Amino acid sequence: MREHLGFLKTSSAVVKIAAWIFLALGLIGGLSLLWGLIPENPRWMGLVILAVYSFLFFFLYLIAKIADLLIKIINEIKKE
Repeated sequence: MREHLGFLKTSSAVVKIAAWIFLALGLIGGLSLLWGLIPENPRWMGLVILAVYSFLFFFLYLIAKIADLLIKIINEIKKE
């Protein structure tokens, strides 16, 4: 398991970055719909977009945190 720590650390960082990017894009898209900057779509769709991208952010961030926890567990097992 020790040989997979580099992959876990890298993938955790990449997933966290992706989560923050999805949150930023969701906020931009959702708020622009809510404020009426995109005239062809209904404003309530902005709330749907905000909800979906917020869920996606929390889901991806949770996966990254689980990977971080797995790294800590592997390091603790190796110490013993």
